[in-house]
Amino acid sequence: MVIGAGQAGLSAAWGLRRAGLEPGPGFVVLDAEEAPGGAWRHRWDTLRVAGDAFSAHRIHSLPGLDFAPEDPDRPANQVVPEYFAAYEREFDLQVRRPVRVAAVRSVGSDLAVEAEPTTGVDPDAGTWTAQALVNATGTWTRPFVPAYPGARDFRGRQLHAVDFPGPEAFAGQRVVVVGGGTSAVQFLLQIAPVAAATTWVTRTPPRWREGPFDDVAGREAVALVEERVRAGLPPRPVVSVTGLPLTPAYRAGIESGVLDRRPMFARITPDGLAWADGTTEPADVILWATGWRPAIGHLAPLHLRSPHGGIALDGTRAVADPRVHLVGYGPSASTVGANRAGRAAAHEIVRRLRERAAA
Repeated sequence: MVIGAGQAGLSAAWGLRRAGLEPGPGFVVLDAEEAPGGAWRHRWDTLRVAGDAFSAHRIHSLPGLDFAPEDPDRPANQVVPEYFAAYEREFDLQVRRPVRVAAVRSVGSDLAVEAEPTTGVDPDAGTWTAQALVNATGTWTRPFVPAYPGARDFRGRQLHAVDFPGPEAFAGQRVVVVGGGTSAVQFLLQIAPVAAATTWVTRTPPRWREGPFDDVAGREAVALVEERVRAGLPPRPVVSVTGLPLTPAYRAGIESGVLDRRPMFARITPDGLAWADGTTEPADVILWATGWRPAIGHLAPLHLRSPHGGIALDGTRAVADPRVHLVGYGPSASTVGANRAGRAAAHEIVRRLRERAAA
């Protein structure tokens, strides 16, 4: 069973198919979305896959089919879903959607995967029995906004990056962008030309990275995130250890003052922000670019979490239950990482199934 048909889930499904399992009798892919594309269906319209200031991180091809859009300047929320749809057709993965999984439970030596009753759901939805599970549900459905004193009394507008409406919606307003990742930087560069004022607030100072980010640096960064996951700690985003690339557009933003970071405020006031040193700043909008958390609530009945709050993994396999593999989680929460993790999970599952059948 594969839950989720984003980059990681499709890669795992390809691995299972390549190993000789057939969709239907051999494995099933469930997806909560109405159509192919995963979280990419909901990305903001200004995001592109081309190499400009507002491009996505590099989109790696799924195994077996190159990602080569005819017009990479089209919105990523169109280009990537089209590619995923073509991939599902090419390998006849027979993804069942929309099916939202409510819970996964242990029933003897198997797993029971229970779907939520939803209007328009797959007519065969209900409960499936699986010998192994690949969980590839990502993070998009769990945007994270930290709690700050005074947030409920703020008279302006607060929204998370997941609901970014485009820069035009902030015309003439005083906008505070909170967060130290790529999305926050891109939002600031888009909003600044139309806003009355912008302020960038981060918990820690940004780490700017000069020069190319080669494969060696990438593996080192992923290894740091993987170390936390092996220890059962909540995963951190890969960008927290890679830093922000000092591109010409970002450098220009620093020189113009748009990317002049301020430390985190102490509280939110009805009309803006207040810092511990007594300084205040008015604001009309607070845009929280503060990331996401893994969407794994349906796995709660399996009690996979460690005392440290995360799910300890050995590779992609949950230490607490080797029947369960998590991909797109922690070190594999990137397009290239998801590819590798999906294939690795499929290989491990097929090996264990064959051992079980031979026993």
